[in-house]
Amino acid sequence: MDSYDNYQSPFSWRYARDEMRSIWSENNKRRLWRRIWVALAKVQSEYGLVSMDQLQELEQHAHSIDVEAALKIEAELHHDLMAELKTFAAQCPTAGGVLHMGATSMDIEDNADALRLRGALDLVLSALRSVLLALANRIEENAALPIMAFTHIQPAEPSTLGYRFAMYAQDLLEDYQNISAIRNAIRGKGFKGAVGTAAAYGDLMGLENLEQFEAQLSRELDLSFYPVSTQTYPRKQDFMVLNALSGLGASLHKFAFDLRLLQTPPIGEISEPFGKKQVGSSAMPFKRNPINAEKIDSLARQLSVYPQVAWQNAANSLLERTLDDSANRRTILPEAFLICDELLRVILRLVTNMNIHTEAIQNNLNTYAPFACTERIMMAVSKKGADRQKMHEILREHALTAWQSVQAGNPNPLVGYLQEDAEILKWISREEIAQLAQVSGYTGIAEKRSLQLAERIRQEMR
Repeated sequence: MDSYDNYQSPFSWRYARDEMRSIWSENNKRRLWRRIWVALAKVQSEYGLVSMDQLQELEQHAHSIDVEAALKIEAELHHDLMAELKTFAAQCPTAGGVLHMGATSMDIEDNADALRLRGALDLVLSALRSVLLALANRIEENAALPIMAFTHIQPAEPSTLGYRFAMYAQDLLEDYQNISAIRNAIRGKGFKGAVGTAAAYGDLMGLENLEQFEAQLSRELDLSFYPVSTQTYPRKQDFMVLNALSGLGASLHKFAFDLRLLQTPPIGEISEPFGKKQVGSSAMPFKRNPINAEKIDSLARQLSVYPQVAWQNAANSLLERTLDDSANRRTILPEAFLICDELLRVILRLVTNMNIHTEAIQNNLNTYAPFACTERIMMAVSKKGADRQKMHEILREHALTAWQSVQAGNPNPLVGYLQEDAEILKWISREEIAQLAQVSGYTGIAEKRSLQLAERIRQEMR
């Protein structure tokens, strides 16, 4: 499996952290299966179905994973869980025969998947928490730093860099809250047998004992169970999990997409870190490509389609269960989490180490912010009795003339034009025009709301 002559998934080594890969590893899956088999035997021992000696033998071999042996058996059986069950049973000569009593495969697999989902969501939340706290730092550092804001990818009005960071952080905070709620609601199938009626367990322990039996297993595994299931837990749970992860991907995609735009030389206000020996292009030695932001957008784009597959699994599972979800769940669940792990790992590095180019920010303000003062001047003269529609046309004509000068590479002359217009000077002075053109006086609630959001993040991350 480690041969370079075979296909290697990028998720096996290039993307994500070892901790996330470990959760979705073959060894961990089999450890969880065995943990559930041991828990089932332990509870059944209280009903006289398993002896203490048998239980101890199962516990002694619960971690004796032998994937190669199980794969050899699977090659004949074409059933991975049965192959692991036979491998485990062979290691326990006196107890192997009591394994899996009353159970169907999905009593083991789906409860294990629920545990994996919960563990993986914990890692996502931990990483997202670090990103949010790093963003809170950036917000506080730049809450009052004026920037040129853009609408329709055109210069609009001034804002602050902290407020722009707060926009990303607010989305991510909502993702954190949504994922937290979903994590806390994760449930396993429980132990209900082939079609969810628990009939086989009823024959073993009596129908009157089944409520207590499943409650004991819930405590043993520290996992809540769906009260009603079929052969599987409702596949809608997978859809809800992947939808939440996809939502996180959308937030991170926007952040990275904006960073790619802001890193272009015509704007040049923010750039991702670039190593001293890093190569931007094999052909163009001068290139400083935003490869980390581009990777985020590439992987987030892939993540966005996984909820559609999970939707199909939930919607198209006929009656009590069909197997047409099994193969794709082997990839969509782990890969969705591995993508999220990589996205959060990279975005944390970008937020922490991004370069903020204040000279470029100021140059853009000098070039484009004067246009924003036209609205302020129109409001100021209108308050004093000027004809709003007439003033709008005067200001529009001056702005268009100034825009031609800017496009020719000249400094923005708009404020000077306005200070010489006789119609405008009937209502306000040259000094008032200069004051209204000051960027620092036209960022509104940006600084205050930015700092409030940063504080809220710190409160919620405690």
